[in-house]
Amino acid sequence: MQNNPIAAVSMRNITKTFGSVVANNNVSLDFYRGEILSLLGENGSGKTTLMNMLSGIYYPDAGEIMIDGQPVQISSPKDAYDYGIGMIHQHFKLVDVFTAAENIILGIKPEKGKKMDLADASRRIREICDLYGFDVDPNQKIYNMSVSQKQTVEIVKVLYRGADILILDEPTAVLTPQETDKLFAVLRNMKADGKAAVIITHKLHEVEAISDRVAVLRKGEFIGELITSETNAQEMTNMMVGHEVSLNIERPEPKDAHPRIEVKGLTVRSNDGVLRLDDVSFTANTGEILGIAGISGCGQKELLEAIAGLQAVEKGEINYIEDDGSREPLIGKDPLEIAAMGVSLSFVPEDRLGMGLVASMDLTDNMMLRSFRQGRSLFTDRKSPKKLAEKVVEELDVSTPGVDTPVRRLSGGNVQKVLVGREIASAPTVLLTAYVVRGLDINSSYTIYDLINRQKERGVAVVFVGEDLDVLLELCDRILVLCGGRVSGIVDGRTADKREVGLLMTSLQGGGDKDE
Repeated sequence: MQNNPIAAVSMRNITKTFGSVVANNNVSLDFYRGEILSLLGENGSGKTTLMNMLSGIYYPDAGEIMIDGQPVQISSPKDAYDYGIGMIHQHFKLVDVFTAAENIILGIKPEKGKKMDLADASRRIREICDLYGFDVDPNQKIYNMSVSQKQTVEIVKVLYRGADILILDEPTAVLTPQETDKLFAVLRNMKADGKAAVIITHKLHEVEAISDRVAVLRKGEFIGELITSETNAQEMTNMMVGHEVSLNIERPEPKDAHPRIEVKGLTVRSNDGVLRLDDVSFTANTGEILGIAGISGCGQKELLEAIAGLQAVEKGEINYIEDDGSREPLIGKDPLEIAAMGVSLSFVPEDRLGMGLVASMDLTDNMMLRSFRQGRSLFTDRKSPKKLAEKVVEELDVSTPGVDTPVRRLSGGNVQKVLVGREIASAPTVLLTAYVVRGLDINSSYTIYDLINRQKERGVAVVFVGEDLDVLLELCDRILVLCGGRVSGIVDGRTADKREVGLLMTSLQGGGDKDE
């Protein structure tokens, strides 16, 4: 791990504040070439802030950064590149209409008196790909690429600029198991070539699989480090949270399950005419969690929005089935009518404030968005929404000065807790959830899993769209797999294999419902 006793990067007594919030407090951390370091911590622990200072996005209020033992000033991303530091962000920064090569060289100034040679750039890109095991076509347009291909372009882009210290923020969030394996193989090749890599992630099984060392932050402070081969997920979690945490996801058996949502031959096109769902059929039962697996963009969003009345349907049926077996068609009803039937959509997109929360409103007013139509006078009731806001803050451990704080002042993870808590508190009969633990730390995630299981035990039909296959296989009773907008299989969550589901996510060879 440390062939060279001098650290590639030394961060000494780094402090960063935003107003009254202390994001990092006196943090000291080293990492070395030829190793992969995992940076762990709960939401708001300061992981990304710390790495943003190393990559030139923020500047520390106090402390010192050293590269190879020499003090440096990193005031911009260009400074970071000059010192061989490149950060691959969770949300890609690529121009869709450009090719891979055009994106990789974008912003690089050619030598004086010379023009940028795209053919030469493509040759160098292929050399980098051959060296580390990447699979990139320099001439392919970004809009024709999968998520993993776009991520590969981002990594090659920083390597092309000479980076030998890489920071990856949630690099496997939307990858299949097979794509994750390919990424890890590349990272191991880079490690063998003497690169230093830091991975920010919440997936502890991946930490165990890829990292040499683990550094833990808690509430902005450095808690300590562990040798990965000498620790386990339980110890890492306890260190992050500061107390013992159970890592078991409960999966109670469904009771008195019967159909609640019936989807038949559902076909949906986007506004620009692209086919998003192609002849999709399934049933969601009461007292059951139906997982939806698929790589990003395979129709998960359109499926939930179609059920909730937010997405136009080209053909097919969506029926709400009452306890007496009678069917009520949902297609043709508006979202408010569907919500009044008990169908609740909790969708956490990349922009968490884009689906049902108003950034300028405080927590109480955002709770009131669900209830204001029930008022019987000209004046809205704020007492009940305030009590609900206080309950959500307490149960989900939302970090906020109070329920009168504007939502825009909360971290992304805390905004997410408010959104999920509000939807669950509406006592739905159908709960549609998508990416509800995206970006949440492990402690918060398990709180959400527990809340979802409580809904299941109440007899709610839960549809759970998730990115982590390990969680889907532990939490869900059945898993419907989407590939290219079609159902490639429906498997039993208790008996399905992770590799099997991963293959169904990338091919349509499965096809059948294996447990019905």
